[in-house]
Order: sequence, then C-alpha cells, then structure tokens
Amino acid sequence: MAKHKYIETPEKLWELFTEYRTHVKSNPRTKHVFVGKDGKSDYELLEVPLTMEGFESYVFEKGLNSELSHYFMNKDKRYSDYVAICSHIRNSIRKDQIEGGMVGQYNPSITQRLNGLTEKQQIEQTIIEKFDFDVND
Repeated sequence: MAKHKYIETPEKLWELFTEYRTHVKSNPRTKHVFVGKDGKSDYELLEVPLTMEGFESYVFEKGLNSELSHYFMNKDKRYSDYVAICSHIRNSIRKDQIEGGMVGQYNPSITQRLNGLTEKQQIEQTIIEKFDFDVND
C-alpha cells in the first residue's frame, strides 16, 4: 500500500510556498541600531531572505509533518508530478538570495556560499631556482 502524501498535489505545494514567501516578506527582522551623534536607540527593518530551511520549517509549523526532501529528490519516483514545482521553488529561493546579495540587501559572501557561487582566481606560482654565486669572481 502506498504511503499517504501529506502534500496531496503539486499545486498545494506551490500554494504553501507562496504563503511562505508572503509570510517571510511581510515579517522583516529588526536590528537594534544607534543613530546620530547622541546614539539614539532605534530599530532598522531587515528583509528576510527566502531559504529552503525556512520553507521546510514553515510547512512543518503548518501541521504538515512532511519531509520536503522526499518531494524535492523525487524519492522512489513517487513524486514525479512535483518535479516542475520543486524546481521552480528551488529557483525562486536561489533568485531571491542571489539578487539580494547582488544589490547588497543580503550578505554577498553568505549568498555566494549558500548557492555554490565562487570567485575563481588563477594563481601562477613562479619557481625561483637557487643558484650558487661565487662572490670572489
């Protein structure tokens, strides 16, 4: 007997993701800052990036005790109908992180690491041979 899917359809998974995205973008984090020469205490609003971990937590907190990785990995080929939606969700999260990092909204270094983006530098190494010099010549 096939195991019950907590998220019944790909459309339901997409609906959950759009709810998560709306929730995240409408609930910024706050950073305690001190402004001006007198150091007046204030709070700065910071937009929260989309993350796969955040989406998984959101789904779990909605009462869907589901392992999202099964859907995204198409475990046992049981989630083939979800492949396109999962790909789009992954790309949406990545797009938010990369674009946010590029405009300085999110930390660019963390964005690069999370998304496997690296700056490649080719380093040439010059080998200097050791010569014996005769100082008496």
